[in-house]
Amino acid sequence: MDGGLMDLLLTYDVDTTTPEGRRRLRRVAKLCEGHGVRVQKSVFEIVSDDKDLLMLLGKLDSIVNADCDSIRIYRLPHEGFESVQTLGIAEVQRHRDDLVL
Repeated sequence: MDGGLMDLLLTYDVDTTTPEGRRRLRRVAKLCEGHGVRVQKSVFEIVSDDKDLLMLLGKLDSIVNADCDSIRIYRLPHEGFESVQTLGIAEVQRHRDDLVL
């Protein structure tokens, strides 16, 4: 049982025309890497509960510039990542498999 976990697709577009923008981009990417799987340069697949999503949103809000950056989060149907179709070199990621260390 996933205990209220949801599948999310997070995309971002950070204005990198300034050094500050490039720093924001790195901070957003690093934060997202701690929450999900990068599937494209600015796209992450995330499995999260409500609490972790709220924490992620709060941290993102403190990083982005609301005047020029854009973050979109799509809530997918339950276990939506199980039905992803890919083309080219894209691979389906396993989000709920056991973690092997």
